[in-house]
Amino acid sequence: MNRRQFFRIGAAAAAASLAIPAHVFAAGLNESRVLSLYSDHTGERLSACYFSKGRYDPSALAEINELLRDHRNGEVIEIDRELLDLLWELGWRIGSCEPFHVISGYRSPETNRMLRARSKAVARNSYHIHGKAVDVYLPDRRLSELRTAALRMRRGGVGYYPRPHFVHVDVGPVRSW
Repeated sequence: MNRRQFFRIGAAAAAASLAIPAHVFAAGLNESRVLSLYSDHTGERLSACYFSKGRYDPSALAEINELLRDHRNGEVIEIDRELLDLLWELGWRIGSCEPFHVISGYRSPETNRMLRARSKAVARNSYHIHGKAVDVYLPDRRLSELRTAALRMRRGGVGYYPRPHFVHVDVGPVRSW
């Protein structure tokens, strides 16, 4: 291999690496990802290996979708996989052995309108409606630790709610409140 070929291969490898999100490199392409969740509203608990050997597991995703459903009316939608990966990485970064306690996952448009009528803190077109947001806490970690770890990831929105005691994370644009 001559010098020109060497640089051409190096440039191609560098360009290819830009197409893969940094969190995929951090997690490893084939590493198994287990997500542990507990619904504060229904009491349901789940620990599911939703990603293994480079593939998402449809049955594990269905279980997660069910737990993250709108608990007020039972409506289930497909939760964004990027959100699940964000939660998995957040748990890994913070080093918690506890499941994420879920305050709110998916919200139907009707539920969102009802909550918005009660509080202007609820966004009209919330990422919850699209399966792209979750409100969580970890019982073995301070809420401020969870917020700081989520902010450092720079992977979407992070809302800090110390009074109702949860952190909102979503896979929208990077922002915080």
